[in-house]
Amino acid sequence: MTRTVGVFVGSLRSGAHTRKVARVLAELAPGNLSLEVVEIGQLPLYNPDLDGADPPAAWTAFRERVKPLDALLFVTPEYNLPIPSALKNALDVGSRPAKQGAWDGKPGAVVSVSPGALGAFGAHHHLRQVLAHLNVATLAQPEIYLGGVADLLDESGALTKDSTRALLTRFLATFAVWIERNPAPGRS
Repeated sequence: MTRTVGVFVGSLRSGAHTRKVARVLAELAPGNLSLEVVEIGQLPLYNPDLDGADPPAAWTAFRERVKPLDALLFVTPEYNLPIPSALKNALDVGSRPAKQGAWDGKPGAVVSVSPGALGAFGAHHHLRQVLAHLNVATLAQPEIYLGGVADLLDESGALTKDSTRALLTRFLATFAVWIERNPAPGRS
């Protein structure tokens, strides 16, 4: 059975390293995973005052897009240590209405990306903390911190190192097993 994995790219920049890495991950995914980017840039800032009987249409569409997903994959850069505000906003929008959040109980994983040496370590762990609160069963190992990402991708966004390709391929294979062991509610 093919599992649909929503990929949430933390950077809104069109040429972002995170978006390029998300494309690489989709190309390397095993046959039982279909990785699909779910855009987050169109979401108005979360404001509980607007989340009543008639929430913004973009919020409703986003929640309806996330709910049927089998799993979640977050590819994030680091902005001033934590995750970018657009990604945090998407997490907030998807977590409502209370006790009906789109994230609840789904298996997930995190890949953090940085031109720096630490691979967005701060954002990676900040995101894991938020996902734990949202009841996302986040893959613990392997942890993927892609530091020095500018040297890992060529001009077209293709990987330049076989070792990185092998690492990401193993990660995706492990994630596929994680998804089967931790199915989203209502899926088996």
